[in-house]
Amino acid sequence: MDFAFDNSFHDDMEGFYAPAEAAKASAPKLLAFNHALAEHLGLNSGDFDEDAVAKLLSGQVLPEGADPLALAYAGHQFGHFSPQLGDGRALLLGEIVAPDGARFDIQLKGSGPTAFARNGDGRAAIGPVLREFLVSEAMAAMGVPTTRALAAVATGDRVQRERAHPGAVLTRVASSHIRVGSFQFFAAHYGADHVAQLATYSIRRHFPDLVDAENPPLALLDRVIALQCELIAHWLGVGFVHGVMNTDNVAISGETIDYGPCAFMDRFSANAVFSSIDANGRYAFGRQPQIMHWNMARFAEALLPAIHRVSPDDVEAAKAVVDAIPARFRAIWHARVRIKLGLVNGAGDDSELIDTLFDELEKHDVDYTTFFRALAMLLRGDGTMLEVLLPAPDAMAPWIAEWWGRIAQDGAGPIELAAAMDGVNPLYIPRNHQVEAALAAAEEGDLVAWLRLLEVVRNPFGERPEWSEYALPAPADSAPYTTFCGT
Repeated sequence: MDFAFDNSFHDDMEGFYAPAEAAKASAPKLLAFNHALAEHLGLNSGDFDEDAVAKLLSGQVLPEGADPLALAYAGHQFGHFSPQLGDGRALLLGEIVAPDGARFDIQLKGSGPTAFARNGDGRAAIGPVLREFLVSEAMAAMGVPTTRALAAVATGDRVQRERAHPGAVLTRVASSHIRVGSFQFFAAHYGADHVAQLATYSIRRHFPDLVDAENPPLALLDRVIALQCELIAHWLGVGFVHGVMNTDNVAISGETIDYGPCAFMDRFSANAVFSSIDANGRYAFGRQPQIMHWNMARFAEALLPAIHRVSPDDVEAAKAVVDAIPARFRAIWHARVRIKLGLVNGAGDDSELIDTLFDELEKHDVDYTTFFRALAMLLRGDGTMLEVLLPAPDAMAPWIAEWWGRIAQDGAGPIELAAAMDGVNPLYIPRNHQVEAALAAAEEGDLVAWLRLLEVVRNPFGERPEWSEYALPAPADSAPYTTFCGT
């Protein structure tokens, strides 16, 4: 496999990273490879030698042209600032430019300790690697901006956590790995010169249309906020809970990054928390917009030296951009919900209808994913799915009547609307109980269930009778679902 690396961060940003070297896997074996992504990236796989690919993507053999490095960054973790974090168990092999001109990082995650390892072993177990592969592919299929997984490789080594697990390495593909925490690190340790240099590089790489802005760092702040508002609206739209929205897990590209204790809701709850380390619900489902606002305020603080250098007067403008986030997000979120509800013509102010919907879903303990598909079936004249979801036939009758009224007000054909709704509301998501069952089998060496689930979540919208079990939520008497960070 030829990568044709073009490593701009390594070449242009010396002092913003530490050189790194992967630990040598004892017996690398390819578990999964994303052929469609490889084709999109323009990777020349030739006759595709699995053993050779496993050696390259486990770190055993360094690809030609790679300049492996570990990125430096800081971060607010559960509200507390850690001045030095960095890639402790991952290394950036380099960058490639896809045939469409887009630039991507190729990173090995779980490839051994780096200078930022903080006494960790730098390894990853098979469970977290396959979880990230699966969930990131599901998110991509649903149209959610995300990093992607190119490969999962078993190392042949054991990783000791609460017990010994098979080790693995994930090859992650991202527009870049520059995070809010990257700016925080250099603001905290080096000051305006380094912040300005990182901002200039970030703009040139991600947002070249901002190069000639009156105050480019301020324009960068505004653009990243816009992307984060869109991203969190995407998350809420599919019932996704990231679980650890620390500032070191916020990519300025607007991609979902670092799938640790993540999960999808079954029954709707604004306070849904699945992470074992989020005891106080800081990163609960319904709090994600507020945390995004908080994280963007921290991003603004880190950018202020660069913003001030261009124009001291623009410091107040930066504050205004941050203060406008709640209204900005609400408009984006409501636009997304209107699409989910089939309200395509925007005939009026739907704020009350939307806000009441989520109160009703919580009150009646409704499965979040299936509900929107049930509404589409109702438009087709079939209320069976909705009846099964609700605790009583009239449980949401006033809200449904109001929604029907809005549908009629728009004047669009119900059958066409139902098809449009099914194109944005997934039927198949990585249901937590199915993910756990697949990962448990994979840990024992059986990938059949995981590969089957991967196929399903890569096709989230079109109903297939043979996949009916994958649309079912966990049984009502299931124990509360808990996820773990995986580090």
